[in-house]
Amino acid sequence: MPFAINETMGQYSELFMLLAAGTYTVAFIAFAWDLAKSSRALRAIDLKAAEAAGTRVPAMAGAGASAGSAAAADSVATDRVDSHLAGPVGRVERPSSSVAKRGGDASGAGQTADADMRYAAERRVPARVAVALTVLGVLIHAAGVITRAVGAGRVPWGNMYEFLTTGAFVAVAVFLLVLIRRDLRFLGTFVVGLAIIMLVAASVAYWTPVGHLVPALQSYWLIIHVSIAVLSSALFTLTFAMSALQLVQSHRQKTVAAGGADKLGFMRLVPSALSLENLSYRINAIAFIGWTFTLMFGAIWAEKAWGRFWGWDTKEVWTFVIWVVYAGYLHARATRGWTGTRAAWLSIVGYLCVVFNFTIVNQFFNGLHSYSGL
Repeated sequence: MPFAINETMGQYSELFMLLAAGTYTVAFIAFAWDLAKSSRALRAIDLKAAEAAGTRVPAMAGAGASAGSAAAADSVATDRVDSHLAGPVGRVERPSSSVAKRGGDASGAGQTADADMRYAAERRVPARVAVALTVLGVLIHAAGVITRAVGAGRVPWGNMYEFLTTGAFVAVAVFLLVLIRRDLRFLGTFVVGLAIIMLVAASVAYWTPVGHLVPALQSYWLIIHVSIAVLSSALFTLTFAMSALQLVQSHRQKTVAAGGADKLGFMRLVPSALSLENLSYRINAIAFIGWTFTLMFGAIWAEKAWGRFWGWDTKEVWTFVIWVVYAGYLHARATRGWTGTRAAWLSIVGYLCVVFNFTIVNQFFNGLHSYSGL
């Protein structure tokens, strides 16, 4: 392909990336608006439910009035604590449409999925707008990735710029695919926010013009090895967001259960810490399998390119370190009882290792993998 066409396609790609970042930014604001608006709506429902419960307590009379009143008061107090922990009265997890009906107020637009993160009958306009904008953004983003591939005449993940832009696209695409079955819209601000950071970092710190690959990368193993690594990293991004929310939700639940004030009302739209941990564990198990294949295929590619399967190159070592951390996480949680905050922190450490591997190692460590185009 002539150089002029390559350069033109590269310029189109950069324009699409810029438009995608702008669309994601608006979607990010819409997701944040949904959290704030829904939190206020749920608080209003709780106040009305508490007021209604409070007016019925004094009406009790008869021989057992005193005991009944005390029990009713305890019930109201418990309901108030439960409402702060998980939503309106009578709900174990997040609120559903049935709760809004019991509360007698149609303003329960903040309704969302239950502990299984299934969709409920709802009218969360900001959330729907945010998802629609995210879909639009990922389509524009896809156009940017495709035009980059056409301009380069190869798969678009041969350097850090291309890896970040493609990785951000896959992360958002995986998030949208999971949304088909699970109501994870509460993760929107985190996933879309991370995608924006990746696109900005790619454009500011790692921008690389369209060009050919070094000989070591001119192999079909680039498609196999790196594509699996990108997909696994996208899944790790989702579990990182879930683990971070798990820590916040766990702290919030303990604080409110101890009688403290609920200062994080928006977290009532998020499932319990246990629900987040369970889903994060399942996704991490899938991502770990992908990372195992990443490590294996990388070794095979190294033998084809350099005549050895393993050479203790910095990149190889950190790829293995990531595998060990997530293997330890899965083993500890499954057999050693490492649950709760310990499991969440181990998942977060694993993702930090992923970020370190694809940024610091590529930028500051010399080795056979120092081909990131910096």
